[in-house]
Amino acid sequence: MSTSPSASIVQQLFEESGLASSHEPIDTALVDELLARHYRLSGELERLATEKDDTFRLRTGTGAADHLVKVSPPDEAVAVVALQTATMRHLEAEAPHLPVQRVKATADGGDHVPIETKHGRTRVLRVFDFVEGAVLARTNPDAQQLAEAGRMLGRVDLALRTFRHPADERRLVWDLRHFHHLRELVEYTPHATYRRLAHEVFHLFDETIVPRLGELETQVIHGDYSPYNVVVDPRADGFVTGVIDFGDSVRSALIFDPAVSLANLLGRTPSDPWHEACAFVRGYEQARPIKDSELPLLPVAALARLTLRALITNWRADRVPERRDYLLEHAEDDWVNVERAMAVAKEEVGDRMLSARHDHA
Repeated sequence: MSTSPSASIVQQLFEESGLASSHEPIDTALVDELLARHYRLSGELERLATEKDDTFRLRTGTGAADHLVKVSPPDEAVAVVALQTATMRHLEAEAPHLPVQRVKATADGGDHVPIETKHGRTRVLRVFDFVEGAVLARTNPDAQQLAEAGRMLGRVDLALRTFRHPADERRLVWDLRHFHHLRELVEYTPHATYRRLAHEVFHLFDETIVPRLGELETQVIHGDYSPYNVVVDPRADGFVTGVIDFGDSVRSALIFDPAVSLANLLGRTPSDPWHEACAFVRGYEQARPIKDSELPLLPVAALARLTLRALITNWRADRVPERRDYLLEHAEDDWVNVERAMAVAKEEVGDRMLSARHDHA
């Protein structure tokens, strides 16, 4: 990275998001010991693949429900972990009917167990209920089911409107408030066509959203309502049976929350790249309406989020050469979907979303 002011912001964002460094996996024996001492739990720990923390499924083998065990990364602030926990606790109290993953208390009534590392940092161990079922990413939802998924996020955001926390202004590289500071990530994209697409998205974002960042409706949002964090059952009323992983909770613009979901839906139908996204927004709007003046900005936010994911994947490929081919292949899928979605005029997409909102008012 260069030493320009923008590069400094980029580096800070990656560091504060826990993506700039690696760490040794935590010793499973230590996790076993802490679970027994502080939670009176024992069983078989199965390590799960995650972005940056240590995550396990605890199988008790006693007929009782399994648990999810998370140990925060060494460079994630304790206050940020507390924000994540407080967000879930708020939803449990404010909207107990929502299928949000629950935090399990320790034997003495606490929310977590601190772990002091040999480098003088504090990691945080927490236990949650394990939400059984298929994630949305493993299904092929129709328009009505996508609307149900959107409605669930709207209900979560509605319940979070009044939530406050001292750490909710955290800086997170995934938060689109900072997207316009990340233009230099384009240099890690090897394909000239994709670099051009990225610059076009940055231009759109700079032109339509940056001038209004200070006036957009804000609140604490889930931050990562992706298809891998939504548990579903096609046979269940409401389709969505679980909302998990509040690791990216942050105070940001409301439209940036559904933008995460939309980014994962763009281009799935090549002949109509925004079809699934519009279905999701229709459901979201039924629960948590977005201001008419802000809804037309949502397509640009969705494009920015998808572009950001591709850019960060390319950046990782540059830093982890042994996974370069795998990462570049995944980024290519995102770039293809950005290109498909960019082929549709944003005004047309915005009009479709506004029309769907008024049709279902």
